[in-house]
Amino acid sequence: MQQAASSVSQSSSPYFDEAHSADVVNARMGQNADARLRQVMEILVRHLHAAVKEIEPTHEEWFAAIRFLTETGQMCTDWRQEYILLSDILGVSMLVDSINHRRPSGATPNTILGPFYVANAPEYENGANICLDGKGESLVVAGRVTNIEGTPIPNAKLEVWQTNNDGFYDVQQKGIQPDSNLRGVFNSDAEGRYWFKSVKPRHYPIPSDGPVGKLLGAIGRHPNRAAHLHFIVTAPGYDPVITHIFTPDCPYLPEDAVFGVKRELIAEFNQIDDSDAARELGFAAPFWSVNWDFTLASSANPTPAIA
Repeated sequence: MQQAASSVSQSSSPYFDEAHSADVVNARMGQNADARLRQVMEILVRHLHAAVKEIEPTHEEWFAAIRFLTETGQMCTDWRQEYILLSDILGVSMLVDSINHRRPSGATPNTILGPFYVANAPEYENGANICLDGKGESLVVAGRVTNIEGTPIPNAKLEVWQTNNDGFYDVQQKGIQPDSNLRGVFNSDAEGRYWFKSVKPRHYPIPSDGPVGKLLGAIGRHPNRAAHLHFIVTAPGYDPVITHIFTPDCPYLPEDAVFGVKRELIAEFNQIDDSDAARELGFAAPFWSVNWDFTLASSANPTPAIA
């Protein structure tokens, strides 16, 4: 009996052993498991067991990891998703987004959505001012929406949102900021043009009062996001673009807490010291100006391979 058991390869044994732990766990999956779920779970188990073997955690360290995950879940609410924040600061959100949005050369690249998008923001005519609290340095944003060939896309929908000059989104300060402050929806005109008034964005910290913030502090990282405006640009027949534009003078561009900065998304912000131009816009001089064009890829375009 003992001899028969020893003739069975350890890797095919149903009994746990350290050397073949991942194989033993993966072998327990039923034959009727969904094929994609099976593939995902086999890879996760394999890499998780490899990491544990490399780290060799103590029992105390493993329980600390479990407490961290428990506290992360307990921090989640209807408007705050701490697990998304964890995915963000580990660079996983950006990696998943990059894998799912491989576009032709010249198309505006995606970046992460972020946790503070709100659907059904107010719709405005071009030229409206989305800053409702009067704080910050005045900014005018203008540009065009075109396809890869440069043809204007009329009636493209542009959703925009940003923090106020104190570094908070409106939903973080209910009763303090006006509802829908620094949020708006615009549509490109017949020539694909859009424009609106706002304030120059500033850097701000991601929520750091929970377990993810404590983790950042423990590994010597700051919680700051580089200054940016959020956009979602959509038009029938084209891939939607979820992206940011970043100010070029922000000190956190090379170390954005969620790895959201792409070189192609750093815009040119110009300070305009022209009293007449400011008066026409309803601003005081000086004010800031940024021109930014969005280039959409046709949804019929095949996804290019990544070398």
